[in-house]
Amino acid sequence: MTKRASSSSLWRCTHCGRRFANRNQSHFCGRHSLEPHFEGKTPQVRELFDSFVALLQRFGSVTVLAEKTRIAFQVRMSFAAVSIRKNYIVGHFVFGRRVEHPRFLRVETYSPRNHLHAFRIDALADLDEEFAEWAREAYEVGEQKHLVSGPSRRCTAGQTDPNGEWKQP
Repeated sequence: MTKRASSSSLWRCTHCGRRFANRNQSHFCGRHSLEPHFEGKTPQVRELFDSFVALLQRFGSVTVLAEKTRIAFQVRMSFAAVSIRKNYIVGHFVFGRRVEHPRFLRVETYSPRNHLHAFRIDALADLDEEFAEWAREAYEVGEQKHLVSGPSRRCTAGQTDPNGEWKQP
């Protein structure tokens, strides 16, 4: 049985200063800035990124973590990440369930409550209400709300049964 994560303070890596929900979380230390991600890119892709960040901030506070090859978004844990291309953005959300939808380029399952959903953003119109609902769900994963006792409130057939047991699709 999994309990909801406590609101206790996050562990901070003594080398890079990054905060994590889990003590001694495996990661690559480094201090990077956002600007190198946008060098040689179109102004439109920066507008897409800024709009994506604003969308995530509708749900609460978000830590934006510039890494070497991507930009991650964290509440208690990372729940989304993007990579900036010349004219578009590729990224992923983390959900506590699988969502099969044509807008997701791929879905990778790492554990019963950890599913990566890859997406691509080409235009502001891609950040519609359907996308916003997925962003909200991912944000809740970042808050660790998906780690509750009993069945998931978003349970669907072929993933977890009414008793909260994992079933392979």
